[in-house]
Amino acid sequence: MSVRVSLVAAARSSSLLAERFDDDRPLDHAGWREVQLVAHALVPLGAADLRYCAPSPRSRATGDALGYAPMAQPDLRECDMGRWRGMTLAEVAAREPAAVDAWLADPRSAPHGGEPLLGFITRIGHWLDTRPCDGGSIVAVAEPPVVRAILVYALKAPPSAYWNIDVRPLSTVTLVGQPGRWSLSLEPPAR
Repeated sequence: MSVRVSLVAAARSSSLLAERFDDDRPLDHAGWREVQLVAHALVPLGAADLRYCAPSPRSRATGDALGYAPMAQPDLRECDMGRWRGMTLAEVAAREPAAVDAWLADPRSAPHGGEPLLGFITRIGHWLDTRPCDGGSIVAVAEPPVVRAILVYALKAPPSAYWNIDVRPLSTVTLVGQPGRWSLSLEPPAR
């Protein structure tokens, strides 16, 4: 049997230009307001058999605000960015331009001393493939980079596709399948 996994990208805690690697900031006022504006469309996903969230404050707060009462999953954490943690891409590029170029070009590299992109995608894929496949449904709230990694894994896309997936805060996507065999399911918005 297959399982239905709906992914909800956590609400924001800063402007997109101020996003920091592996950032643990809570939702800001704008993030809370955005959750309130889209809650009517996202609350029904909380009827899932299993409700999870990443361990980040934003993911937990988003799930709680939507009434999911999600269980935190350590494997849904963002990529370990090592010494770049808490910095913006612009800050890192100004300090270590060659390291950023290597990181963007080679999914096996980890010039920051943390987790390579390929390792991150594999870890997230392992989480997806170990969900119960009894025909039930799952909702998971996670940071946008985690949703990108799940999509790359599920669609068996090359790791470089990670850089071409734009996941906005509070966007949703659904995967249907079983370990190693996932399909993307695009559906009309809830009415």
